[in-house]
Parts: sequence; C-alpha cells; structure tokens
Amino acid sequence: MKKTVVVLFVASILILPLFGSVSATLEEPTPPDQPTSGPGGSDYSHNLVIKTRHKWGARQYWIFEPFDPKPESAPLIVFNHGWSAIHPIAYRAWIDHLVKRGNIVVYPRYQRGLFLGFKDFNANAINAVKDAIETLQSGWHVRPELDKFAIVGHSLGGGITANMAAQAEDEGLPIPKAIMPVQPFIFFGEPADFNKISNETLMLVIAGEDDTVVGNRSAIIIFQNATQIPFSQKDFVIQVTDTYGSPDLVADHGAPVALPKFLSDTVDAMDYYSTWKLFDALTDYAFYGINEEYCLGNTSEQRYMGHWSDGTQVKELIVTDTP
Repeated sequence: MKKTVVVLFVASILILPLFGSVSATLEEPTPPDQPTSGPGGSDYSHNLVIKTRHKWGARQYWIFEPFDPKPESAPLIVFNHGWSAIHPIAYRAWIDHLVKRGNIVVYPRYQRGLFLGFKDFNANAINAVKDAIETLQSGWHVRPELDKFAIVGHSLGGGITANMAAQAEDEGLPIPKAIMPVQPFIFFGEPADFNKISNETLMLVIAGEDDTVVGNRSAIIIFQNATQIPFSQKDFVIQVTDTYGSPDLVADHGAPVALPKFLSDTVDAMDYYSTWKLFDALTDYAFYGINEEYCLGNTSEQRYMGHWSDGTQVKELIVTDTP
C-alpha cells in the first residue's frame, strides 16, 4: 500500500538499490501535483495555523485557527479521526489545508486509549465540540461562525461524523450545513438513526475501492438510511486505484491519512482531487453557494482526478446514488 493505516507510528528505513533500472523507474509518469487554485488547491488566504490543546484524556481536543492575517470570525469544521489516531499529526496536512482556506478546525480526541470506552466515543466527541465552541467565544480566539458548521471524519470518525449530525439538534450543537463521512465504520454500540440528520444538510459519503479494513458496508448504511436528504444534496463517491504511473494512487483505507511531509510522503492526488477537493467544494457550496459542480451531481468536475505527467487522465471517481 502507498499509505499505511495509522495505528502506531513506527520508524522505517528505505534502502534504495545502488544498481539496477533506476532510470527506468524515474521515467514512469508521475501523479498530478496539487492544483494551484480551486477546491483542493493551494491558493490559501492565510499563511499560518495556530494550534491549541485543551482538556485531557477522552475529553481532550485541539483547536486550529487561521492567522496571518487573523480573521475576526470563521466557519467551524469538526474533524473526527480514525481509531487510534488520537493525535492530529495523522491528518495534519489536511487540517492545515482546511485552516489556511479560512476555517477553524476542532479535533476531538474522544478516546482515552486504544481499547476501552467505545460506548462513550460519540458523547466524548460531542462534548468536546461544545466545549470548543465555548472556548472560541472568549479571549483572543477567532470567533466561530455557527451558521457555517460542517463535520468530516475518517473510519471510526466517519461513523461518529454521521452520528454527530444525527444528534446535533438533541445535543444543542449547530445544525451542520455539510457532512462527509470518509470510509466510515459504524460499530455495534453506536446509534444509527441517520434519518435525524437535517434534510437541509449536504452529504457526501466516501468509500475506497481497495479499502480492506472497513469495506463499504457502513458507508452504504449511512447513505441509504439518510432518506430525508434528497439525492440533489447527497452523493456516494468511490475512490479508484490507479497504478498507471509511479508512485501508485491507491484507494485503500490509509488514503485519507495526511501526515506532514517531514514525517512521510502520504499526501498525493488521492487527497488533492478526492477528499480535499470534495470537502472544500461541499463546504463552499454549503456556506457560500459556490462550487456545486465540484462536489455534487456526478459532474465531470466532481469525478476529475487530474492527469499523470505524460498527459494520461487519472482514473475518475465513481459517483452514484445507488451503492
């Protein structure tokens, strides 16, 4: 796999051959770089990200805020991590991308450890968001725009994302304008009344073609049971592996992992043109009424994954309403 699922961070050594067909490898087409503009692009409105940590244990959370320049207020995004990715380093490149675009990101820890407390994960995440909102409304912080609220999550955090949206009204959270469960997993102890998600919420559910860790069962359950959301406001998206060039673009369970570049080269076109692009566009459309064609409707812009360096188009995303 190009990306490994983050359970424990283990240092590894890559030994390159001194002899052999290195030149042939270097001549293979390379994946597309990050676009310079548009959803998923690098045209950031802020240069710095300020991180603060709050509380401890399962109630711990991090807040990431845009600076340079510092806005008076900003939309609020909750990022729910996958199982064991207690520290935001696992998704830091994606988080920085969201914040430099002008959003506040809250990252609930929700786990005290790796193996206990499953029944409390949803409640812990919800309580962390409530506490973060209170924190952001005082002191030097960028004020959260609660009418511009969205939730995204990967793996177990994808299941928590759907549940948080379903419980938002009952729990006194802002009603999310957009949610995106990515390769979600719903465990047996989680509530699953996805009909309680607001019928005004925009929703993308993402599955990976080669995700052998959670598969697509939970993704299908979330999508099919949110019957109150019309198809014009939701899509089921399948990421597709493409091994045409080098390195491969692999749609496995580790695809959304986004470690900083100094730790590992885990960010690629599967991020820029898939998860990052889709969620950027989804929140753009939900908050500002723009970029609908990049996130909904099975359009060419939504499916597009860029081109390999020799001009060959990367295999497109698959978009459907009947998973």
